[in-house]
Amino acid sequence: MTEDRTPQVPTEEGRSTEPHGSGQPALTPRGTPQSPPVSTRRGDEIHAFPEMAVGEGDVRTVDEDARAVSGTSLWKDAWRRLLRNRLAVFGMVVVILIIVSVIVGPPLIKAATGFQYDTMPGDSKLTQSFPPFSSPDGQFSATHPMGTDSAGRDMLARVLQGGRISLMVAVISTFVSLLIGITWGATAGYLGGKADDVMMRIVDVLYAIPYMMVVIVLLAFFGGRSPLQQIFLLFAALGAVSWLTMARIVRGQIISLKNQEFVLAARATGVSTPKIIFRHLVPNALGPVIVYATLTIPSVMLQEAFLSFLGLGVQAPYASWGSLAQEGIQNIAVFPWQLIFPGVTMALTLFSLNFLGDGLRDALDPQMRKF
Repeated sequence: MTEDRTPQVPTEEGRSTEPHGSGQPALTPRGTPQSPPVSTRRGDEIHAFPEMAVGEGDVRTVDEDARAVSGTSLWKDAWRRLLRNRLAVFGMVVVILIIVSVIVGPPLIKAATGFQYDTMPGDSKLTQSFPPFSSPDGQFSATHPMGTDSAGRDMLARVLQGGRISLMVAVISTFVSLLIGITWGATAGYLGGKADDVMMRIVDVLYAIPYMMVVIVLLAFFGGRSPLQQIFLLFAALGAVSWLTMARIVRGQIISLKNQEFVLAARATGVSTPKIIFRHLVPNALGPVIVYATLTIPSVMLQEAFLSFLGLGVQAPYASWGSLAQEGIQNIAVFPWQLIFPGVTMALTLFSLNFLGDGLRDALDPQMRKF
């Protein structure tokens, strides 16, 4: 008999004495058979030994029948939280309805009745104020749902046209304030040092001046021009004094972001300072900016109404909700509808914008997440 010269594996406690090429599975240090290859495993067998690290081959791809988990983002989560806020949804719906009404309402009224916001009746007997849903002979009529003013002009057309002016002044003035405030605050926050000190001390000095007095001085000094120029002057005057708080908000956001890794990476790759500020930092601070913008619009609307009430705002033949209220307050004892309809419309718009702003603040705040 020939001697079997097949090499044997050294015998140890808990190990097999058979060679690795014998076809028999080797025993692990625990004394259990070695697991089959990963390619032959199914189901729970892939992670049969939780004490062992999962190798690259143990990672399974998603099958066609498996359900993949879809990703989400800050804006999707914010939208879901916003829809759960009933007051915010109510405010958003009301604001959308008012915007659509002031845009398409005047053309529809003109096409249906022929009245415009400045159309005065040719008959001298009609140049007086009539109650809502009333004709000159006192009968029911749907021609003037909100009645007429002292000159016989349709109040519905004037309220919708006034909404155009008020919303336009508020939105454009807010845009001007955002443009100045974001640029000023972001530059001061990113540069820091002496530049930050000088720029923010200028903001402090302007804060000490009553901004409404500044607006009144600007309107009184540059006023007396055409009604359209007066409206554009309102845009500039209100926007030029409403950016101070926005500058402080943006500065605080930029200071908290400028030392993040993505900013350091952009700086290391040679990106210029303006690009870092406006391409990398400002987009990441848009949450508080959007919230403050929605709260600035009603504030600017109130300021415009106050100026129009004083006679420094929108001039005839144009009208805003403030100027309509100023006209209605003079006849409130005799013709109350001249004040009620523009006042209620403006109040509803302001409440809705504030509800929407509060809802956006809660939705965009990560600490307010409830799911």
